[in-house]
Parts: sequence; structure tokens; C-alpha cells
Amino acid sequence: MNIFAVIFMNFWGFDIFIFLAAIFNGIVFYLVKRSADALKGRMTHKIFVPHFNLSRRESDRQAAELREEDVLELRGSMDRFYALFVNITGIFPLLGILGTVVSLLGLVSDMENVTGNFYGALTSTFWGLIFAILFKFLDGVISPEIESNEKNVRIYLDSKTAEETGAAQQVPEEAVNEADTENAEPVTIHSGPFEPEVITPESGGEEVGDEE
Repeated sequence: MNIFAVIFMNFWGFDIFIFLAAIFNGIVFYLVKRSADALKGRMTHKIFVPHFNLSRRESDRQAAELREEDVLELRGSMDRFYALFVNITGIFPLLGILGTVVSLLGLVSDMENVTGNFYGALTSTFWGLIFAILFKFLDGVISPEIESNEKNVRIYLDSKTAEETGAAQQVPEEAVNEADTENAEPVTIHSGPFEPEVITPESGGEEVGDEE
């Protein structure tokens, strides 16, 4: 029997569900890739040097327009699609085993077509393994970009936190310095037979009073 005729003989049986799951997972992979590329493109102008086809001014403008809410939304979208992709990829071997079991159960009710049912049972396992290997390969292609995006987002969020913390600390220090200057009392220095010298914060250390 032709090998291609064997592997497609149960296509309109249980194997069709495996193919539909594969098509759906392919769409999810496309969404993962698109989300990862979008996040990478936005983070590149903030973390790395400008893209070769962008001017420095254009890159700085895009980096300035980057908002924390947009970064978190893009990362959330990427993580959701990637988690769905990984979970669906993991069920293909199970779908193959399930199709095999369903086809073998058909042997009980149809003992006259034992060979056909047995071949049909094997095709479900075959397609389950084929799609599991295929999507596992695609997972290996996309996972480095996912990890790189996660690292860049952490760097960006840490830098934003550091900037906000530095700005929050700078304002109280300036207020304290101004308050110390306003509340400082004049300092009187006795200099022998001459009149006492009075130094105030406003005078910047200049002498107040006339010498005899």
C-alpha cells in the first residue's frame, strides 16, 4: 500500500481535528511573532542605538513618546499569545494518542476491517508527532526573542523607577536647603579691638559693620 495513501486514509476521521488544531496554533504563532516584533521595535529605540534607517532625531522622538502603559500592554499581549502557543503545542502528542485509541476502539465493532482501522490508528499518532516536532521547532525560533524582550522590558522599567526615585529625592533636598538658608541665624565674630563682624546667610559671608 502507498505510504501517502496510508497516512491520509484517516484524514476525514479523527485526523481532521489534529489538522484543525495545527491551523489554529499556526495562527497563534503568527500573533506571537507579530507581538514580539512590535515590542522589540519599540524597545530598540529606548534600549539600543537607533536603527540604521532612522535618524538620531527620529529615534529620540520615538523613544520620548514611548509610554510605560504601551510597553506593559505589548508585553502582556506577547505573553498571552506565547503561553497559548506553548500549551497547544504540548497537546499534539496527546491528540495523536487519543486518535489512536479511538481508532483501535473501532476494531471492536468492525472486525472485518482490522487492517484499515489499525492503519488509521497509526496515522493519528503520526500526525500528532509531526505537528509536535514542527511547533517545537518554531518555539525554539521565537523563544530567544521572547526572552530578549522580557529582559529589555525589565531594564526599561528599572530605569523608569530609578528616574522617578531620583526626581522624588531631589525635590525634598532642595526644599531643605532653602529652609536652612531662611532659618539660619546671623553669626557674630569678635575680632579684637574692632567692631564685631556679623555674617548672615544673605550676605554670603561678607562683613557687616564698620571698622574703627
